[in-house]
Amino acid sequence: MKYVIRILFVSIIALVCVGYYFKNSGNHAKGDILVGTGILIASFVLMPIFIYHRWKNKKVSDYMLTEENIKKMREYKTNNKEAKR
Repeated sequence: MKYVIRILFVSIIALVCVGYYFKNSGNHAKGDILVGTGILIASFVLMPIFIYHRWKNKKVSDYMLTEENIKKMREYKTNNKEAKR
């Protein structure tokens, strides 16, 4: 999965760079299509794959603000105050 993301990222960067090259050389229509395609692929293909890859096998409840996590934060805060004294 890591290599698919890297290959996709490099190909999107190349696609956008080639699009800007075409825009600067006078072929604005083809350049706009290439840049737009690169941005769409980055938005609708690369980002969901990247988010899935980074969040798989993780518990979402560890990152949510629940009563249990609030208690842990309060305990941590009181323990640090006592340690500094």
